[in-house]
Amino acid sequence: MSLLSAPWSLLPSGTFLTMLALFFTVFALLFDFMKRRRSWSRYPPGPTSLPFFGNILQVDFKSLTNYCTLLRKKYGDVFSMQFCWQNVVIINGLEAVKDGLITKSDDTSDRPHNLFNKKFGFKEDSAGRPFNPHLMINNAVSNVICSIVFGDRFEYDDKKFLKVLTLFEEIFKASTGILTQLTNVIPTLIHVPGVASELFRAQDNIFTFLRGIITEHKATWDPNLKRDFIDAFLEEVEKTKEDPSSAFCEINLLMTVNDLFSAGTETTSTTLRFGLLYMMLYPAIQIRVQEEIDQVIGRERNPTMDDRANMPYTNAVVHEIQRYSDIIPLGVPHKTSRDTDVNGFFIPKDTLLMFNLSSVLKDESVWARPYQFYPEHFLDADGQFIKQDAFMPFSAGRRICLGEQLARMELFLFFTTFLQQFTFFIPRDQPRPSEETTDNFIRAPVPYQLCVEVR
Repeated sequence: MSLLSAPWSLLPSGTFLTMLALFFTVFALLFDFMKRRRSWSRYPPGPTSLPFFGNILQVDFKSLTNYCTLLRKKYGDVFSMQFCWQNVVIINGLEAVKDGLITKSDDTSDRPHNLFNKKFGFKEDSAGRPFNPHLMINNAVSNVICSIVFGDRFEYDDKKFLKVLTLFEEIFKASTGILTQLTNVIPTLIHVPGVASELFRAQDNIFTFLRGIITEHKATWDPNLKRDFIDAFLEEVEKTKEDPSSAFCEINLLMTVNDLFSAGTETTSTTLRFGLLYMMLYPAIQIRVQEEIDQVIGRERNPTMDDRANMPYTNAVVHEIQRYSDIIPLGVPHKTSRDTDVNGFFIPKDTLLMFNLSSVLKDESVWARPYQFYPEHFLDADGQFIKQDAFMPFSAGRRICLGEQLARMELFLFFTTFLQQFTFFIPRDQPRPSEETTDNFIRAPVPYQLCVEVR
């Protein structure tokens, strides 16, 4: 029977189109139902989701931590959401997070597809005048990782380098947008005209900057001289150039350098910005830190890591800055590599996991004053430093931050040096700075100005 002689060809054209639309609608709804149905027992509860989109349109990703806090009150420490057809489980509280990150680490340490994840000091002429310390701290901290990776540092007035540092902030802002989240779960959206340029403009500019540095290293590379990380990587590239399966290749060098450069800059810099903010807001704590510095180190020599063991109060303040600032509240997403069980709930393979580190760092059952800046959280009755199991700013388990030790050293040495040499205070003609934060992937202080006096 030809198409023209089919029974539906006798129907009015409007009726045929209506039936066709109804058929495709029913088909799409059935397809969506089959993709999102949950037949597993003990799967975590969660809010009702919309067809096709799940909960993704209900979430303000710039305030995702607050949204998770509300859902935790309703559904408990382990609850689920749906991002289109991606199963998402959010894990909260010290016990559940430890179970997921540490006890079940072998099951929960995969990484999900993510567009932005790859596999693989103060000048004295500022004294007394208000200024924003943001870029100055970024530059100082970044130069530490630059010395390791690039074998060189950049001057504070290097405009090209300062531009690159601001591009990282654009990337973190873009990573929390709804377009990024939709493209993470529907990767084919990247082929829609304009999407790639919107999402990757800042990243492409950073890659251009890094490619220039790598090209210069290749041109001046000497196998008998290792100047930095790039030289060491290029040596491995040369050794394995005949092995097509080797991970030592130029694209992985670019990606690894990018990861080290970005991870080694933004988090430590942001934590130090919070630290100076808190010293302004809590001058009595600043004075007590400076008294301990004067007693243990004095003002003539530079602080060293050996001093930390003799400075319990300063060490406690640095830890409290990390706890209270809580700069990566939901950590970096994980994915289950196989079916597992967390805190009594069944979680299937390939589920996206988000560990709410904020719920641990602000756990009311652990911390005496979770929503206050209180260094005594890390001091015993005798004023000696104590470790806390709930201190997880670097996450935990197999996916704990690889740069934890470097970051700990940087935070202690930068912070101690700052307070050894300077006193920070609120500009006299300005109101008290806010403790509110900008909630992107990395939580940062609202821009503020401070004044500094040389001690």
